Amino acid sequence: MGNGYLRWLLVVGATSLTRRAPNTDTRTGAWVRSLLDRKPTRLVTVAIANKTARTAWAMLMRREDYRAPAAV
Repeated sequence: MGNGYLRWLLVVGATSLTRRAPNTDTRTGAWVRSLLDRKPTRLVTVAIANKTARTAWAMLMRREDYRAPAAV
């Protein structure tokens, strides 16, 4: 199952994101709000943590820096 401490850190960070989403007027905030409209909060939190872990893994494997999506 991997490193439990790292998993906990990812979930804590995702929890912070989901709690701030209603007050955040960004593309990410809108995306999280749309998820929260359809799914339970805990499910969205774990999904965001999973996405963050997959993004970090891909960056490490490709030895790339993070490139933020272009603003629309």
